[in-house]
Amino acid sequence: MYDLLIKQLPHVLEGETNVITNFANFSSLLFNSMSDVNWVGFYIFTGKELLLGPFQGKPACVRLQLGKGVCGTSFAQNKTIIVQDVDKFPGHIACDADSKSEIVIPIVKNEKLYGVLDIDSPNLSRFDENDCKYLEILLNLLVEHSDIEELSEIYQNT
Repeated sequence: MYDLLIKQLPHVLEGETNVITNFANFSSLLFNSMSDVNWVGFYIFTGKELLLGPFQGKPACVRLQLGKGVCGTSFAQNKTIIVQDVDKFPGHIACDADSKSEIVIPIVKNEKLYGVLDIDSPNLSRFDENDCKYLEILLNLLVEHSDIEELSEIYQNT
């Protein structure tokens, strides 16, 4: 599946650099291609917190504090976090009670953090290092093909 997504993504992004448009299509592509996921989306850094961005799935928490929950922790530590059982993650923020496992990947360009990609699953232990490797590759392709710097203008001080 990941090899196919790596081939498909450039075609989805072709000719478009608008970051919101590309984030929306990216979240849809992953949501509709990955098995056993119930939420795929972005949280964007506003300068003080993470704000909900484009996503696929049920309505979600809108604002997340840095260092809190999986998304806030991933952003604060600038590292990918895989959680096999969200109920065992200290301070987990339950936006959807159906979510049982999660992977969160920081969005970085030129060493600047812009937010996180968050993917949830209704299954325990859904994500592993293979998912991490390929999702990071896909996210980097997305960042390379998007005017990510626009996020600072759009989301700062909101």
